[in-house]
Amino acid sequence: MEPLGYGDRAGHDLDAVFAALADPTRRALLERLARGEATVTELAAPLDISQPAVSKHLKVLEQAGLVSVSRDGTSRPRRLEAAPLAEASAWLERYREYWEASYARLDELLADLRRQRGS
Repeated sequence: MEPLGYGDRAGHDLDAVFAALADPTRRALLERLARGEATVTELAAPLDISQPAVSKHLKVLEQAGLVSVSRDGTSRPRRLEAAPLAEASAWLERYREYWEASYARLDELLADLRRQRGS
């Protein structure tokens, strides 16, 4: 397995992505946007926070590359940008592989210890 360095970020800043994902309101916004684009008003409707607060959360998501804005007349719908999530998932996958290999080694060690006791 390759070393897990901090300088191997692809197209997006993983620090910004993980910081954006750390907030439950921002995760809820992403979940909603996964169903399709929406305006700030539509995004704020089910939440118990103001539209300006939603806008601030969206700004963080935009800066992390997780959300983009388009123009539709006077409306500015937001849409999910999944590429940074894929990059974060790939980064986490490397750790999953590391832990699976570590557990496999532990399983082998335990099996060896059981065999030694049985002999």
